[in-house]
Amino acid sequence: MRTAKRPAPAGCRTTAASAARETLPRRAPLPPHHPDPVLEVVVPVHNEENDLERCVRRLHAHLAGTFPYPFRITVADNASTDRTPLIAERLAGELPGTGWLRLAERGRGRALHTAWSRSPAPVLAYLDVDLSTDLAALLPLVAPLISGHSDIAIGTRLARGSRVVRGPRREIISRCYNGLLRGTLAVGFTDAQCGFKAVRRDVAERLLPLVEDREWFFDTELLVIAERAGLRIHEVPVDWVDDPDSRVDILATALADLRGMARLGRALTRGRLPLAALHRAEGLDAAAGLPPALLPQLLRFAAVGAASTLFHLLLFLALRPAAGAQAANALALLAAAVANTAANRRLTFGVRGRGGALRHQLKGLAAFLAGLALTSGSLAVLHRAAPGADRRVELLTLVAANLAATLLRFLLLRAWVFPGHRARRTTGSSAS
Repeated sequence: MRTAKRPAPAGCRTTAASAARETLPRRAPLPPHHPDPVLEVVVPVHNEENDLERCVRRLHAHLAGTFPYPFRITVADNASTDRTPLIAERLAGELPGTGWLRLAERGRGRALHTAWSRSPAPVLAYLDVDLSTDLAALLPLVAPLISGHSDIAIGTRLARGSRVVRGPRREIISRCYNGLLRGTLAVGFTDAQCGFKAVRRDVAERLLPLVEDREWFFDTELLVIAERAGLRIHEVPVDWVDDPDSRVDILATALADLRGMARLGRALTRGRLPLAALHRAEGLDAAAGLPPALLPQLLRFAAVGAASTLFHLLLFLALRPAAGAQAANALALLAAAVANTAANRRLTFGVRGRGGALRHQLKGLAAFLAGLALTSGSLAVLHRAAPGADRRVELLTLVAANLAATLLRFLLLRAWVFPGHRARRTTGSSAS
């Protein structure tokens, strides 16, 4: 959540002046006897002396009472000038499994990047200090990451099952922002801004070096890169109540987000991000034993292939009386291949923009030649074996040959035409 807090009293600024001069992140260690955490929840703060203690104590009580594994809470203070660092240090000394770190520069993204990069926990999460999101959604948020089912989990206020209380201005801003993301970067997740997210540490280790933003666009950039790489994003509908003390600097935030979208869009279009390196280290989907993102790719490819096959057969029937079986098949398959490559480029492999489109079509035509050899060869064998075969037999032969050609085409597209691209995987959730 984007908040702009009221200035702290003058005496508070003087109290924290020495802390503001620090130049390196500082972190309070856990006691030696404390078990290694399974989950680390980061609370990024800047001048949050009024809300910090209430948030941390409530979060600690919730985790101690409901979370079945060891946990750690880290207050990530980014350049506060009020009593925030003093309160964070005191809480770290009082509450077991609670720590804090301090950065000399502002930026929520910077605080998260630093805290997550240094954490030993296998699952990393963060939430906003105002606790607008109901903490009952925290366990459903991290459970798919602990089990290994998903790579990233996000709370969403815009999905079915979410219950949200906020004013019309915040509602309009949120929906416009996420709509702009879908229109410009073609994202599939529903809510980029909800301050309630989690990621597996092994995934974060590969993602964080690619995320440039250190401010509010950090969340969006991380999610877009993850989705384009085919990582699995689990969405949890949340109950969310707007903080009446929160204010948004609409102009500055909007301009920063637009600059971030433009920068990220250019990087994706020009292929500057090594998306292939982000795929899951284990190389297999635990549920299906398939390479990452293969199952959704197959489903999308099958849908495109079914439409292409229907188009091919209809065009073959239209051309057959004038051109003959072989010529009609070649022309129909050529037209279907061009349309198929374009559709698979966008829908199956998530490639946007014109960059590399001609190269992809040329490679797609090479795959078409392999399909042509299979289908034309099948027709030749049919006509040799049964010279008087009618149209129904020809069509059945073409369907069987097309199935074999489709499998070959998919393998060629995945390994040669669009190497390194994966389908987006966004898993839904029932209401929490």
